[in-house]
Amino acid sequence: MLSRIAESLFWIGRYVERADDTARLLDVHVQILLEDPWAEEDLACRSLLSVMDRPVPPDHVEVGREHVLDVLGYDRFSPSSIAGALVAARENARRAREIVSTELWECLNASWNQLPSQMRPARPHDYFTWVRERAAIVTGIMESTTSRDETWHFLVLGRAIERADMTARLLTTRALLGSAGPGWSTLLRSCGAHEAFLRTYRGTASDERAAGFLLLDRLFPRSIVYALNEAEASLTALEPVADRAGIDDARRHIGHVRSNLEYRPLLEILDDLPREMELVQRACSAASDAIRGRYFPSGAELTWVGEAL
Repeated sequence: MLSRIAESLFWIGRYVERADDTARLLDVHVQILLEDPWAEEDLACRSLLSVMDRPVPPDHVEVGREHVLDVLGYDRFSPSSIAGALVAARENARRAREIVSTELWECLNASWNQLPSQMRPARPHDYFTWVRERAAIVTGIMESTTSRDETWHFLVLGRAIERADMTARLLTTRALLGSAGPGWSTLLRSCGAHEAFLRTYRGTASDERAAGFLLLDRLFPRSIVYALNEAEASLTALEPVADRAGIDDARRHIGHVRSNLEYRPLLEILDDLPREMELVQRACSAASDAIRGRYFPSGAELTWVGEAL
């Protein structure tokens, strides 16, 4: 497979997942601000922008939900926003048009065409719901029309790395805001995990178990450990281990942070959750850089070498 095609597939997976997860995170954030009249809106919005690695306005400028929605929801020129991620996903699908299925291309193209009419509704929840539905359709088409070959593994690899990163950011917002932030039940619902969590623990819910479910559950697709395992499996399928004494950089970063979560007591992780989630984000970033260097070396500079005399 050409490196440019592989790179486009990888970023389709990442951008669609980014749009979906950002919509879930913003939905929780806006809901909290609307329902809690004592919520410190400026503090909550600044914390969210910081967690999402977006510029935070100066202290003398009041930050509200409108600013956060503009930056993280409606900015078509930033791939970190929902709209920008959908635009970027469609552009990458156009570049890989000869590989992706017609159904997948038509779905991403239709989402791009519908985007202007869906942005800035009277209720932001309607926009977030539309984004989640479009992402779910993309995922369903991927599952049902993509052969389990390199095409599939690059799509899943991008999706899994982005999902681990975004779930870590979601948990960080809960840790930083404390009692002023969303409760664990709200976070579970935002991830579509509430019913699965209740079935797993048969109604004996607690904050520690809810956190552990989103962090460590090996069967729930949106937990961090599941996403990291999925990424590692895709990397192994793309390039099976030939050297029994070594392992590539991307798998090393992912395997190290996954083991760090799996083989430690949950309470030890929760004691310093923001730092632990920062480690997950750094590992995802390092793994993404390693994947880019290994499979997408198009950024290498060309050097002119004159004819030998």
